[in-house]
Amino acid sequence: MNAHIITIGDEILIGQTLNTNAAFIGEKLTSIQVRLKSTSVVGDEENEILNEFDRCWKNNDIVIVTGGLGPTHDDITRQCVVKFFNTKLVENEEVLENIKNLFRKRGREVTKINKDQALVPENAIAINNQFGTAPGMWIEKESKVFIVMPGVPYEMKAMIEDFIIPKLEKIIGSPSSIIKMKTLQTTGIPESDLYEKLGNIDELLEGAKLAFLPSQFGVKLRITVEGKTEEIVKNKISEVEQKIRSKAGRYIFTTVDESLEDVVARLLKERQITISVAESCTGGSISNSLTNIGGSSVYFERGVVSYSNAAKVEILRVNEDTIAQYGAVSLEVARQMAEGVKAISGTDFGISVTGVLGPTGATTEKPIGLVYIGLCDDKVCTAKKYLFGGDRILNKQRATQAALEMIRRYLLGITFDD
Repeated sequence: MNAHIITIGDEILIGQTLNTNAAFIGEKLTSIQVRLKSTSVVGDEENEILNEFDRCWKNNDIVIVTGGLGPTHDDITRQCVVKFFNTKLVENEEVLENIKNLFRKRGREVTKINKDQALVPENAIAINNQFGTAPGMWIEKESKVFIVMPGVPYEMKAMIEDFIIPKLEKIIGSPSSIIKMKTLQTTGIPESDLYEKLGNIDELLEGAKLAFLPSQFGVKLRITVEGKTEEIVKNKISEVEQKIRSKAGRYIFTTVDESLEDVVARLLKERQITISVAESCTGGSISNSLTNIGGSSVYFERGVVSYSNAAKVEILRVNEDTIAQYGAVSLEVARQMAEGVKAISGTDFGISVTGVLGPTGATTEKPIGLVYIGLCDDKVCTAKKYLFGGDRILNKQRATQAALEMIRRYLLGITFDD
């Protein structure tokens, strides 16, 4: 079955709000073998919405619409659905009761404008909204499905997972072929270098597909395999994954939907290892990442933001002569920062970062994007040099990611020389 996603809203059209809904829905559709042909965005204008409904309804088996179901004057999706299907609105008692219960829990009175949200197209099945007042709509006609949901992401996601995907699976039945995907998340290596490491892609894949999905945090490698049975597909994915790991395994930090900080937190907990952090240029970003995970007090002892040279000397015991000789942004200072924060905190190891993030402060010898990350435990005290780009915020994000990756490799015994 083919599907199209329509996102409605001026805020999406002008770039004020990111269209994360389409990405989420697309992933869920793919997981049940529904082919997403395309997506589109239209503003809050009736003729544009109706024209898009018409175009997509003609060319697809499933049309999914998000946005424009709120109670205000610019929320016109529902009236467009009524016009498009030449139907009328009727009050849905179940939806009305859901709205009353929601307002009762919040200690508020239900107003007429909110009661009106219990009006749904006569030809639609109302989809319960666990977290809001606007119900979703499910319309079947001409062996096709037209689905409408609120634009609020957490309201939409609940409807997709609890109602829409299970219902679509029943309609679709057993597919003639199985399509499965697996994503390997890598970090610490640019897309072009990773591509070269994998060698001859055709020989590596032998009929499978591989997509490179780069970001400032790393490159995701998405393996896609289609086959007649579940076993054939799983075996092929496993084969391709092992080939990739044999060439670039050290850069892969997970194959599930989790961040690098999730992985690092789990490793620290499992190994019962404690960490302390000394940050200069990142301003607390590494500490923030490490403490984003519940239960971080088990492994995170303290984070020190030693932005000035004086703070490095007074708090972390960095030698003034070292700063004078090599500069605050140097391997030597990064090592001493890591050593210092470990010493004052009593943790198993310390991590540090110092750098030139820009847009000012650079010299010929020390350009914007130069960062040193240090690591010190009871046996070794080392540091690594990085050269990032020219954007300050991206440099902060990349330095934080690089520090987390250094921690991961340290905990797994993987060298971080490359």
